[in-house]
Amino acid sequence: MSNTTIDAVVGEPEVLEDEVTAAHIALAADVETDPAWLALKQAATALQSLQVKDGSVPDEAARPEASALVDTIVESVAALAPRFPHEAAYLEALQADFRKWQGEGLGVPDFLDSLVEFQPQRHRVDGIRHLVVFPMYTQNGSTDRHVEALVVETIWPEFIAALEAGDYSNKLFVSLRLVDFTPGYDTNSAVLFPETVAMREIPTFTWGAIFQDREAARYRRVVRAASEITKLELPDDAATLLDDQGLAERTFVMWDIIHDRTHMRGDLPFDPFMIKQRMPFFLYSLEELRCDLTAFRESVKIERGLNARLAAGEELTEVEEQMRSTGKLVQYAVIFDRIFRFAITGSRVRNYDGLGGQLLFAWLHQKHVLEWTDVSLSFDWAAVPDAVVELGDAIDELYWKSIDRPKTAHWLAAYELVRSVLTPNPASMWAEGLPREVLAGPPKGYTDLVMDDEFPLSMFFEALDKKMKPVIESTVGITAADA
Repeated sequence: MSNTTIDAVVGEPEVLEDEVTAAHIALAADVETDPAWLALKQAATALQSLQVKDGSVPDEAARPEASALVDTIVESVAALAPRFPHEAAYLEALQADFRKWQGEGLGVPDFLDSLVEFQPQRHRVDGIRHLVVFPMYTQNGSTDRHVEALVVETIWPEFIAALEAGDYSNKLFVSLRLVDFTPGYDTNSAVLFPETVAMREIPTFTWGAIFQDREAARYRRVVRAASEITKLELPDDAATLLDDQGLAERTFVMWDIIHDRTHMRGDLPFDPFMIKQRMPFFLYSLEELRCDLTAFRESVKIERGLNARLAAGEELTEVEEQMRSTGKLVQYAVIFDRIFRFAITGSRVRNYDGLGGQLLFAWLHQKHVLEWTDVSLSFDWAAVPDAVVELGDAIDELYWKSIDRPKTAHWLAAYELVRSVLTPNPASMWAEGLPREVLAGPPKGYTDLVMDDEFPLSMFFEALDKKMKPVIESTVGITAADA
């Protein structure tokens, strides 16, 4: 596949979100029961079994069946198109891409033309639905570029629109709810990214979507179980997140809109997305944690600012009150998702999100705002915000200083920051001190000597992992209806 960049879509999209009315929303209501959708979903699922990893159908004997399934997909998309008038250009281009793929013998698919027409960031209206069909892989799901089909619904409450229109502009961010989907999303995948689509060239991407309903549902199930296991008494407002899926979804939208924009903001010594770079995995840990802690810090700022206005006798608008109360909930969500789910989810092979969760827990424990005493977990909630912000400040200082450092010196400084909180693997060559020939050599030598599990789980997390594993495994493919 070519890596050529084209200018079909340039930079951040303008604020020209297409007008969407209640009629548009009503048209797609209950579309998941439409016979055309059910036929599309069935055909796409059947087609996946005939595709190989790159999305092609190389078996000549299977091509007639695959071609018939493509016919069904195209016919179903055409039948569904009137229910998605805001997607008319995309659905027309989608049919053309399927016909082109079919006409060229079902080789490696190329859906660039339809991808360029798919612009969900222009329809950020609460409740608007999208039909999404592409040959693509699903992050944290399938690595195969198979045809996947989804019906999704936008989550865009009024207070999020106000945040985005103010200090937290993020024109590329789209928050979604899963309605129905093919097997690639019956997994841990909670994102829809354009770069996963099979295409001949790479355009400038103008959107990225996160399924906040899946994140919220996972959070509710995992935190409910972990708080019982650790005998943690949740504050009343934190407990409400476990009982209210809609509230949890809105909380995750606020968290993610700030997190997402942070990747491009701040004193950044390197490409913020670290695309096509091979680096020690703890660098990715710090970047993702930096973005989460920025979301935490900004939520503290919003909550405290609005609390001060209340204390001064001002009356908040309904939107401001939603910002204030949700800002507090974001703080709980960042802490509990990081320490209860991230730290013990996935394998121990270069698990950068897991490491970030371990780091946050140990930092709070060493600051004595989190205590594990008498087999019970407790927090000094009054002291938690400043302690979390302090960790964010330490990462920010690392980044700022590293603007003046060589790459490998930044890596070593980052390792020391993590090592100052977490204990390295006893066999670690990084902890012992890298050999002089490695220090004098290319960056590859540094990365090669990082252990897959450079910072193993603490005894606390080993014990928690054993009890939580069935719960975390049960969240694969979870949706709001399952929480």
